[in-house]
Amino acid sequence: MRLSHTLSYTQDVVALAPTIADLESAGLDLLWVQEAYSFDAVSALGYLAAKTSTLGLGSAILNAYSRTPAVLGMTAAGLDHLSGGRFHLGLGASGPQVVEGFHGMPYAKPLTRTKEVIDIVRKVIAREVVEYEGDTVRVPLTKEAGGTGLGKPLKLINKPDRPVVPIYLAALGDKSVETTAQIAEGWLPFFWVPERAQEVFGPALAPGLAKRAADLPALDIVANTTVAIGEHLDREALLAGMRSHIALYVGGMGARNANFYNDLAQRMGWVDEALAIQELFLTGKRDEAAAAVPQAWLDQGTLVGSASFVAERLAAYRESGVTTLDVTFPAGIDPVGTVDQLRAMM
Repeated sequence: MRLSHTLSYTQDVVALAPTIADLESAGLDLLWVQEAYSFDAVSALGYLAAKTSTLGLGSAILNAYSRTPAVLGMTAAGLDHLSGGRFHLGLGASGPQVVEGFHGMPYAKPLTRTKEVIDIVRKVIAREVVEYEGDTVRVPLTKEAGGTGLGKPLKLINKPDRPVVPIYLAALGDKSVETTAQIAEGWLPFFWVPERAQEVFGPALAPGLAKRAADLPALDIVANTTVAIGEHLDREALLAGMRSHIALYVGGMGARNANFYNDLAQRMGWVDEALAIQELFLTGKRDEAAAAVPQAWLDQGTLVGSASFVAERLAAYRESGVTTLDVTFPAGIDPVGTVDQLRAMM
């Protein structure tokens, strides 16, 4: 498995640049930069391209609505050039709270939009003339579709460093997971628990992989987990952040009847627990919501414990199909030393 790490949208990439350089030296393979309604990820990735030399860099994620498909293609080609061919384009539909609430764009046909964006991004990077008529995108924009009628098909002026930039999709629902398995280079799932992954995602992955094009590489599955290695750790304290993280997403990310993460928790088998977390969170009882997160979720979905426990869990992640392990470090844990330990185990 490769090792990656994701920077939160609240973190300062300038202040973290020395640590990122140390992580690169320790053998971290890939660094992802989040984007929500925060500072944009593209600026941070351009900065990090100049501050690193071997580390893969990725967006996790750029949404498929707020930038035009052509701009996403231009951005991917530009960041790939600045990084010397190290960029990974992480895309996703996001949700109506961000897309409509912050960007003012209609959240329409998210799966169709994502597929059409990918088609155009690949055309741009391959330096093809962009002509496309889809359900959510028309290029050039015709007079009948609200344009002036003066647009003409164009292709990217610059020659990209690579004809293909790997595209990673954040996907949760069955249809989006199936599409990811069929058309993307990589997948950014959410809340991966090895023992439950096949049951939850297998029925969607299988038909997508069966239709996967022969010229695509094997699907890179990037699963996130919290890591701390030691014989006498205060596990409950170290897992407090994970508890709060799960409670935030399962309890409060979206409306009561439109929370993708709550749906996922229920599909993982924690139906009553997911509903209880949501009720507590939405009524302002956030600490109680965090306390309601099942202990089994924390035990099976993290790598916090002794070296033997972590080695056992690493094997479980690999056996479940994970090919890139995305590691989060609890407060007080040395990230560089932890990457060193993981590299030795792996």
